[in-house]
Amino acid sequence: MQHTTELRGRVAVVTGASSGIGRATAIALAASGAKVVVNHRTGGDSQAKGSAVVETIQRNGGTAVAAAADISREADVDHLFEQTAQHFGRVDILVNNAGIEQPSPIADMSLADWQRVIDVNLTGHFLCARAAARAFRAQPPDPGRQNLSVGNILFISSVHEVIPWAFQVNYAASKGGISMLMKSLAQELAPERIRVNAIAPGAIRTAINQPAWDTPESLAKLLALIPYGRIGEPEDVARAAVWLAGDDSDYVTGTTLFVDGGMTLYPEFRGAG
Repeated sequence: MQHTTELRGRVAVVTGASSGIGRATAIALAASGAKVVVNHRTGGDSQAKGSAVVETIQRNGGTAVAAAADISREADVDHLFEQTAQHFGRVDILVNNAGIEQPSPIADMSLADWQRVIDVNLTGHFLCARAAARAFRAQPPDPGRQNLSVGNILFISSVHEVIPWAFQVNYAASKGGISMLMKSLAQELAPERIRVNAIAPGAIRTAINQPAWDTPESLAKLLALIPYGRIGEPEDVARAAVWLAGDDSDYVTGTTLFVDGGMTLYPEFRGAG
C-alpha cells in the first residue's frame, strides 16, 4: 500500500474492519496517514482477525487499535466511540462498513432472518452515524481546517440499493434504506460542513460472496454481469473510500459512488431490448 499524508492527523472509525472491504479500507486509510479504530464483532475469531489488521497497519508504519462492538446494539456503539475518544481524543471519519447477508426465499424467511439483517445493515449504520454526528459537534474544530469539512461519514452500500435481488429481500431492502439514510443525513448535516456519502460496491472478491466466484463456472456467470470483465478487489473500494474521506472530495456530499465495473449498466440489455 502506497503511503501518503492526505489524512495525516485524522482519526477514522471503520466498522466491520476485520475482513474484506473493511480490512482493506482500514489499511488504506492508515497508509494515508489516519489513525484507525479497527472495529470487529464480539465473539468467535473476530478479535484475532481485528488484531491481525492492527498488526498489519503497525507493521506498515501506521497507527491503529482494535475495538470490539456489535453495531446493532446501541450501548456497544456508544462504547465504541468512547473508546475512540479515549485512544485518540477525537473522531473525524466514520466508515460505516459492517454488513451481513441472510438469504432465503420470501416464503421461508423468518422474522429473525429479516430483523438481523436490518439490525446490522441499516439500524447499525444509523446508530454509528448518529454517534459520529454527536462527536463531530462536541469536539473543538481543528483550526487548521478552516473552510473544510469538520466530519465525514461514509456508508458502504451495494449495487443492490438500485438492483433488485430475489431471495435477498432483507439485504436489498437494507441497502435501499442506506441510500435514503445517506442522502437525508447529507441534506441535514451539510450546513454544519459534515459530509455524508456512500460507496456502492459491485461484485468484490470477499468471503461474504465467495460462492459466486470460487469456481470457474461461478466466476464465468458472474463476469457476464460485469461489463468491465473482472471481479473487483477490496482495494478498489478502499481507494475510493480514501478519496471520499479526504479533502480532494471536499465539495462532494450526498452522493453514491458506484464501484462495480459497470454492473449497474445492466449488461444483459446490451444489444437487446
